[in-house]
Amino acid sequence: MIIKKNKLQERKAITPLSRREGLGVGLVCLLLFFYSCSTSLPQQAEEAGRMAKMMPDNNGATLPPNLAPLNFEILEEGDAFVTRLSTKAGEELIVDGRSLDISLKDWQRLMASAVGDTLWTDVFVREDKRWKHFQRMANPVVADSIDPYITYRLIRPSYVMYEELTLVERCMENFDQRTIFDNMPMSKGNQGQCINCHVPQQQGQSGRSQFHVRQAYGGTVLIDGTQVRKVNLKTDSTLSAGVYPAWHPTLNLLAYSVNETGQSFHTLDPQKIEVIDYASDLILYDPEKNEVTSIERTTNDFESFPTWSPDGRTLYYISAHHELEGESIDADLDQNYQTLHYNIYARDFSPETHKFGPRRLVFNAEAMGKSASTPRISPDGRWLLFSLADYGQFHIWHRSADLCMISLENIERLESLESLNSPESDSYHSWSSNGRWILFSSRRADGNYTRLYMAYFDKDGHAHRPVLLPQRSPKYYTQLLRSFNAAEWMVRPFGPSPKALDETIRQTALQAKYAGSALLVPENDQAISNAKITKQNYHNIYENN
Repeated sequence: MIIKKNKLQERKAITPLSRREGLGVGLVCLLLFFYSCSTSLPQQAEEAGRMAKMMPDNNGATLPPNLAPLNFEILEEGDAFVTRLSTKAGEELIVDGRSLDISLKDWQRLMASAVGDTLWTDVFVREDKRWKHFQRMANPVVADSIDPYITYRLIRPSYVMYEELTLVERCMENFDQRTIFDNMPMSKGNQGQCINCHVPQQQGQSGRSQFHVRQAYGGTVLIDGTQVRKVNLKTDSTLSAGVYPAWHPTLNLLAYSVNETGQSFHTLDPQKIEVIDYASDLILYDPEKNEVTSIERTTNDFESFPTWSPDGRTLYYISAHHELEGESIDADLDQNYQTLHYNIYARDFSPETHKFGPRRLVFNAEAMGKSASTPRISPDGRWLLFSLADYGQFHIWHRSADLCMISLENIERLESLESLNSPESDSYHSWSSNGRWILFSSRRADGNYTRLYMAYFDKDGHAHRPVLLPQRSPKYYTQLLRSFNAAEWMVRPFGPSPKALDETIRQTALQAKYAGSALLVPENDQAISNAKITKQNYHNIYENN
C-alpha cells in the first residue's frame, strides 16, 4: 500500500527526520500526516542504531535518473513494516509491508525530485508493540542517464546443460524483458547447440550486432537493423570461426579472436573449473566483402578479447606467451595453465587501407605476476578498463579477478577500483554510450551465480558504489538459478523478430573467404598463408615455418 501526501504535508513530515540526523539513539517524535487510518509513520520509534537487513542491499549506491524502481524486502523480525522514501525537495512515498513493489509513476516522480541530490529511505519495524527506526539509507542520484536497454545470456552454471540458455533483452527503465533467442527449441537429440556473445556496434547506435551459434546450425549471426544473415568465418587458413568479437566503431568491420578452448575440472579447488586457450589468433572480417584477413598468427602467443579505440584507429587485445615443453599443447597447458599471464597489446589501424601496424605493449600484467583480460576503452578514449587476476583470461571463474583501470594519458598508473570489487569474481564489463556507467558481472552475492551491477563513473575518473540490476520481486535472485553472462548496453531495442532469427539460423551459413594478411608488413603470414590450419597441426605449421 502506498500513501501519497500533498506537498505541504510532505515537507512537514520530512522535517523531524531531517532534524533527527546526528542525534544518536533515542526516541524520535514524528509528525503524523496521512490519508488512511491503517498506514502511517509511527508517532514514536526507538533508534535501532544500525542499518536494516534487506534484500537486496543497495545502500550507498549511486543511481541514474532513469533506472527501474529499487524494490527490496525487509529481513528484520517484526509484525509490521513501514518504509518512507523521500527527497530534500519534498517528494515522499510511504509504503506499508515487508516487501516493496513501487509503482513506476511514483518512482519516476521521486527520482526526478532527487536528481543532483539524494534519495533517502527510512525503515520502521514493529516488534512486541514497539517500533524501531533503522539508520537512514542514502542513494545519490546523478543527472547522467543509463542506456535504456541491455542484452545478456541467461545460463545455468552447469557443465552438461549448456543448451538450456537464452539471449535476453531487458529495459533498464522498467522491468520489461523479452527473450531474443531461446536455444532449446533447436537443440534436439544429438543436435545440441550453444549461443553466445551478443555484441552490438557502439551500444546498438548503428543497429548492427552479432552473436554466435555453435555446433548444430553453427555460424555467426549478423544483424543490421531488422535484416539477418548467417556466415561461417572458419576458413582453411584460420584456426576457428570467430569467437570474441569487436565491432569497429564506425566501419562495417569486426575483429575477432579465433580460439581453440577446453575445460579442466577441479575436484578440490572451490573455483571448480578452468577454461584454457590451447591456441588462439586474431582476424579481421569485412561483411561487405565476406572476407577474413589475419591480424595475429603466432604459435607461442595466445591472443584474445580484441577491442577498438573510439576513433577506430587502434585495436587493443590481450596476449600470453607460452613455450611448448612437451609433445602435446593440451597436456602441457593442462599442467601449466597457472603460468599463463596475459598482457595488453595494441596495433595501430588505418581505416582507409584496413591495414594494421606492428604490435606494441600497453600494459605489462605479467611483470606484476598477474594476468589481464577483456580490455575496454571508454567512449571518450581516456580510460582503459580491464579485469586483472592471478592467471588466465576467463576471469569469470577466478575469485582473484578484480576490475582495474589505467589512464591512456598515464599508462604507468594502475587504478584499483576498490568501490567496484569484492572478494569474489568481478569481471566482464562494458561502457555505456555516454561513458558515465560501467556494467559488469560479479559473484559477490554467493560465489556461484553471476549477477549484473552498474556503477557510476564520473568525469573526474572516480567509480562510485554499484547498484544491483533491479527486479520487480526482491526474491528474484534467490529463485532464479541462472547466471547473467556477457552483458552489453543498448541504446535501442534489438531489431529482428524471433521468426527472422529462427529462419536464418536454420539456413546454411554463407562461407567467408580468406584474403591473406591484414598487416601492413606481414610477419609469419608470408610463409604460411596457404597452409590449412587445424588444432592438430597448428603448432607444427608455425614451428616449421
